[in-house]
Amino acid sequence: MSAAALSRTSLPSVGPRPAATYDPRHDPLVTPHPGQGQAYAPTWWVASAGDPPGDDGPVQADMDVDVAVIGSGATGMATALFLAREHGIRAVVLEANQVAWGCSSRSGGQGQNASGRLKRSQWIARWGLETARRLDAEIRTGFETFAELTREIDCDATGGGHLYVAHRPKMVPVLVCEAAVMREVFGYDTRMLTPEQLRQEHCHDHEAAGAMHEPHGIGIHPLKFTYGLVRQARALGVKLHTASPVQGWHTQAGVHHLRIPGGVVRARRVAVCTGGYTGQRLTPALKNRLMPILSNSMVTRPLTEAEVAAAGLRSHVFLTDTRTLRFYYRLLKSPQGPRMQIGSRSAVTGADATDPRHLKLLTDGLARKFPALANVPIEHSWWGWVDVSHDMMPRIVQPDAGQTVWYALGYGGNGVAFSTHAGRRLAERVAGRDGGRAVFELPIYRSALPFPNVMGLVESQAFAPFRRLGQRALYHWYWLRDEVI
Repeated sequence: MSAAALSRTSLPSVGPRPAATYDPRHDPLVTPHPGQGQAYAPTWWVASAGDPPGDDGPVQADMDVDVAVIGSGATGMATALFLAREHGIRAVVLEANQVAWGCSSRSGGQGQNASGRLKRSQWIARWGLETARRLDAEIRTGFETFAELTREIDCDATGGGHLYVAHRPKMVPVLVCEAAVMREVFGYDTRMLTPEQLRQEHCHDHEAAGAMHEPHGIGIHPLKFTYGLVRQARALGVKLHTASPVQGWHTQAGVHHLRIPGGVVRARRVAVCTGGYTGQRLTPALKNRLMPILSNSMVTRPLTEAEVAAAGLRSHVFLTDTRTLRFYYRLLKSPQGPRMQIGSRSAVTGADATDPRHLKLLTDGLARKFPALANVPIEHSWWGWVDVSHDMMPRIVQPDAGQTVWYALGYGGNGVAFSTHAGRRLAERVAGRDGGRAVFELPIYRSALPFPNVMGLVESQAFAPFRRLGQRALYHWYWLRDEVI
């Protein structure tokens, strides 16, 4: 049976269950657990994804498993899928709330040929040319893993690459240099577009002083995509238990005892794939290793033909701008007609997430970029946590060789494409197929997520409680640099 057929296979599942109330102020730095069986955030993706795939319901008794995967987003489901498809291992996936409740139902759906926050020129500066080239080959392989899955799964995939838009004239030389590095060092067909070329080929972004076009990029409906991963994995025997948060964890005689409200899951191996919703108490191996950052997103009502024309919207290629606190945006297809999506960074804490000023940041941004859309009503607005590592690059590692625990985390907002390949590599590591292979000597595979580094001082957990004070100061500095200086 083909992978595409597997994605459509209907398996027995539990009936619908009432969801607990969604908590819009959840904050992984201060809330011990992400809840149990919470409803989805009110995203466009949830509203338009159709019926979710079946699952195996909450854990209701103690059980013994070979591999437990924590988290049912794209990383967790890809890990489970590749464990089954390529290694014959049927994992049990534990999800605190609903299928793909966290990042994979809230992201921008922009599948870039990237992972982490660093550009390729920064890879060269950090690790040298040889390592940067090897890392590029791996990230490119990861993009192909993602692209292949978008062909197997009905996820509204739109190709055409990615546009990196200079939001001020001073950013054009930065993009020119990056385009040259990507073209001359790594062999990509990148090209610079003038504002007029951007208008003629893609859109009339009134802020754009120019843009760099990267040929590799696929926009997706991230929830449909993850639903497809779930269907494929379950067709191969993977079990998925929703409303089953891990609320306690201890290891005895090499077996991990994961305490779930309905019982204890005893696992020989554990893969952690919890993204920006990784709680501080899940495991000491991850405490203070991530900086969860809120990102807001919104989607308009369907646009009229006149509005599309007035905004100069000519393609569905997705865009990000050169702000440090970047905007990401694109024209979406929908059965009711085209809609505009835009997102950016948001509140510093969960307690402040509901303040209307964060939505106003997006509506103001949309109005600056596309004045013709300034008064178009917004139908969907939401936010979610992004898993940013303290050195801006992800890790797919076994942090302690003496413990049968692995994780794939730290994408920094660029995990839509690479998370599935990270799941594939994580599956190889969990299955013990990573020994002696050169690819696993790359920086993203050979070291644990670092602790915070403050002002160049030695990395230490002691600085972690002050991260948000620093974040507020950095946001103010970034705003000044992006908009004023």
